[in-house]
Amino acid sequence: MKKEILQSIILSNSALNESYYKLELQLPKTYQGEMMPGQFVQLLAKESGAFLRRPISVCDYDSGTHRLVLLVQKVGLASSYWCTLAPGATIDLIAPLGHGFTYSPDFSGEAPLLIGGGVGIAPLLMLGKKLQQEGIKPTFLLGARTKSLLVLQDEFKNIGNLYCTTEDASFGEKGRVTDHSICATPIYIYSSVYTCGPLPMMKSVARWAKQHSIPCEVSLENKMACGIGACLCCVENTTEGHKCTCTEGPVFRTEELLWS
Repeated sequence: MKKEILQSIILSNSALNESYYKLELQLPKTYQGEMMPGQFVQLLAKESGAFLRRPISVCDYDSGTHRLVLLVQKVGLASSYWCTLAPGATIDLIAPLGHGFTYSPDFSGEAPLLIGGGVGIAPLLMLGKKLQQEGIKPTFLLGARTKSLLVLQDEFKNIGNLYCTTEDASFGEKGRVTDHSICATPIYIYSSVYTCGPLPMMKSVARWAKQHSIPCEVSLENKMACGIGACLCCVENTTEGHKCTCTEGPVFRTEELLWS
């Protein structure tokens, strides 16, 4: 897909809790490209000290209206800057970037399980919608430290079955996502697994999927700078050698990764 530098306009900027903001952006009507679940954009922050663009996963995109939805976690200079912007403000971005999830029925099967943690739930929303368009009802398993950090629940419920875990037992089942009863009960048989979130969580999910002989794709969150494979700071060591997460990922089959 052709990468473009675009000037987007903020349509809405909603605080979902103290950490997460949902940004809805209007892309230029002249933009004719598509965006796939698992791909990302590189945002520019016009803030002193925030020199590099930052990668943000595509949470949703409507090619008919050219509206892009992003889930931003407020953690540093750049993200704090975007979270303060009001409707009408502009954000410079590069899109689309990266290699996304495989959502064809040949890979997903009839019973895909989508597992997300923290801000890693973002790409799973669009993936779920794509699967729904294929006539497939996905199951979502989302994890967070506490109830207030579980966001976009209504959107996920509109697409498929939703299960949750929290570390403090404030919502859903207590523990990690792989501790949830749907991962332990034999009656739950999944045809594929997709996951995005903290690295320890994804490694745990990958091991669980391997134990049950379920094909699995992970979306890595390696640190990135350029987003186009030039700086090599996001390189991941794979069974086929070193690969740039920003161009050959961020989505990989787990059998490609040495840690799986």
